[in-house]
Amino acid sequence: MMEDLMEILRDLRPDVDFERETALVDDGILGSFEITALVNEIMGEFDVKISMADLEPENFNSAEAIYEFIQSLKE
Repeated sequence: MMEDLMEILRDLRPDVDFERETALVDDGILGSFEITALVNEIMGEFDVKISMADLEPENFNSAEAIYEFIQSLKE
């Protein structure tokens, strides 16, 4: 599942090193357009629902944080 997430992230922003980056939102690497696209891809790929309340920077600042967030939605 992590590899599926990494593929989505690389398709979205091939120029970003998602293995190392830990401030995707805080540093403005992912803007609102990319977050919206990412949320849509995650909901489709992983069959989860993401609400507006879930759109906190800490859920999207790194690939690991996004992965943990998806895991929490699946529980």
